[in-house]
Amino acid sequence: MFLDDVSKFKDLCEDRVCFYSKNDPYIPLDALQNFAKSIDETKKLSRIVTSVTHNHPEGIKGAEATAVSIYLALNKKSKNEIKKYIEDNYYSMNFDYEDLRKNYYYNEICQDTVPQALFCFFESKDFEDAIRTGISIGGDSDTLCAITGAVAEAYYGVNKKTKEEALSYLDKRLYNVIKESDLVETILKEKLNSKDIQKSR
Repeated sequence: MFLDDVSKFKDLCEDRVCFYSKNDPYIPLDALQNFAKSIDETKKLSRIVTSVTHNHPEGIKGAEATAVSIYLALNKKSKNEIKKYIEDNYYSMNFDYEDLRKNYYYNEICQDTVPQALFCFFESKDFEDAIRTGISIGGDSDTLCAITGAVAEAYYGVNKKTKEEALSYLDKRLYNVIKESDLVETILKEKLNSKDIQKSR
């Protein structure tokens, strides 16, 4: 079942370009959690998804660190546990917030974006605070906050009011992209839940 799901997910990603931006391989990684049943599956799927648009080892590493953080957050691990896993396997989190605000600069390189994005999540108090913290340090803010926000949503959740307010700022085209991706995610969840129910019988 897992290999079938991997193949279908890869086909879906290749067909639906809206999931990807050339410089932002990390944005769709939260969708992996519809498929991944373990941390090892999360890593494997993140490599498959990222390799559609990126082949540099640092890009693969950054995507995997992001996906793993989301997986651990969804599985109710504490911030300290997530941070330890990231530091043991991917990046140092030895940053100072005020120093980042003063000295961090725009940089599209993965190893200079993903660690800072994860740090912003670790410093946050709730979802909105995570996004505000990410924006406040500057840099490649859209990518950085997409990473921070994906982990923060998995950890804190996002209340309905915040979602509705965010959607109200989008033009019709972007609003439809979000709704389409939400629909795809809902369909995938339903299909997988249906398979799991059938398998358990």
